[in-house]
Amino acid sequence: MENNASPRAAVFLIVFGLITLLIIYSSNSRSEDFHYTSLGVKLPLPPSLKEWGVKNGYLPVSGNKTLDRHCNQCAIITSSSHLLGSKLGAEIDQTECTIRMNDAPTTGYEEDVGKKTTFRVVAHSSVYRVMKRPQEFVNKTQDTTLIFWGPPIRMQQVLNKVIQRVIMSFPNMSAFVASARRMSQFDNLFRKETGKDRVTSRSWLSTGWFTMVIAVELCDRVHVYGMVPPNYCTRKTPLPRKMPYHYYEPKGPDECFTYIHNERSRRGNHHRFITEKRVFANWATLYNITFSHPDWD
Repeated sequence: MENNASPRAAVFLIVFGLITLLIIYSSNSRSEDFHYTSLGVKLPLPPSLKEWGVKNGYLPVSGNKTLDRHCNQCAIITSSSHLLGSKLGAEIDQTECTIRMNDAPTTGYEEDVGKKTTFRVVAHSSVYRVMKRPQEFVNKTQDTTLIFWGPPIRMQQVLNKVIQRVIMSFPNMSAFVASARRMSQFDNLFRKETGKDRVTSRSWLSTGWFTMVIAVELCDRVHVYGMVPPNYCTRKTPLPRKMPYHYYEPKGPDECFTYIHNERSRRGNHHRFITEKRVFANWATLYNITFSHPDWD
């Protein structure tokens, strides 16, 4: 009995520690402008995302590991409810490398979204939701690599500690964090592609933005499942259907309402989903990216 109780006690302590740290994190960041980098820093950008150098952009949470995986074909599985009922799971799992975002689960949705996860890109705001369910997101498959992004100071002060606590229980976990330099490059890339400064335009880069860039860095070809095109939510005919923003939150906010509200709002900080999708459309031919469910014209 004592042998069985010890692991459970350890897990309890980890979860308790995560909750405590995330309460501190949340209370300190609600009004933060999320300055991912120091204002005024403009690191030079290579002419192509393929030349960014993935090995130097992502730091191991522990140890001396290097993010040096290369894939010929990758699938990005979005969190969109457009995938519900698609029965794409088998097709997705046949892809060489699969990339998922934040806390989008596979358990219970395998028929539509598959179960294979090669990379999971996780935002600073989703660290707790991912780390509190290690059997789903950390230890479900042995070859999953987690890539975290967030404001460097916040990651260093709190979130790295959260991740490191989980690694203590799952030593085979492979986890990397976007470096401060890479975060600056993400900001500068947004400015270059949109003509807007992220901070002064009060924009938050989405996990989709980071995931797309990382996929281009790691993969020769990228197939994106479930992402709607830039004009989907603003078209007149046919009118877009009301659909949950996440496939795993059926009672969550409407997808198009979320996109349009974030795109048009000028008070507070917001994701600019539609702006980002316009950039992705421009990258499609340049970086061999295809979109389906729905298809992009």
